[in-house]
Amino acid sequence: MKVAVGTTNKAKLEAIRSVFLDGVEIIPCKVPSNVREQPFSDEETIQGAMNRAKNALVEVNADLGIGLEGGVTETKIGLMLCNWGALVLREKINEPYVAGGARIVLPEYISNRLRNGEELGTVMDDFCQQKNIRFHEGAVGIFTNGQVNRVEMFTHVVKLLKGQYEYEQKVIAD
Repeated sequence: MKVAVGTTNKAKLEAIRSVFLDGVEIIPCKVPSNVREQPFSDEETIQGAMNRAKNALVEVNADLGIGLEGGVTETKIGLMLCNWGALVLREKINEPYVAGGARIVLPEYISNRLRNGEELGTVMDDFCQQKNIRFHEGAVGIFTNGQVNRVEMFTHVVKLLKGQYEYEQKVIAD
């Protein structure tokens, strides 16, 4: 089975590779999300994940496509990290499986910068005085003191996607 993945981000790829194992060819590709660089709602983040899944599937002509997107969403208690994934099949490209994952409230000093138009990856690199936090522990890893990192967060989403796909395949087979 060929799985097109709409990212070249190391953390996202590691999450996908940890869930899709034997007999699966994972093909990363850089495709657009067709949403803002910093998605700013659940809806926009979901749309970015679906767009990445579809764009990757078409780009590679694979059996299925996966898109993972991180974003933020405003809530009554503050700006929260959100992360969403989508899985599409070639024969059902407009019927994606969708799943979301962990959320945490971001500190106000980070949230304010995002509300002023900056992108989380850039803000986190500046805040941590490191480069490419998004490819490693991510904001979730920093603000959970390493209890949950970005790979684990996206692995959970990928498991939810694969589980939905497998369940439907099982129902169809029965």
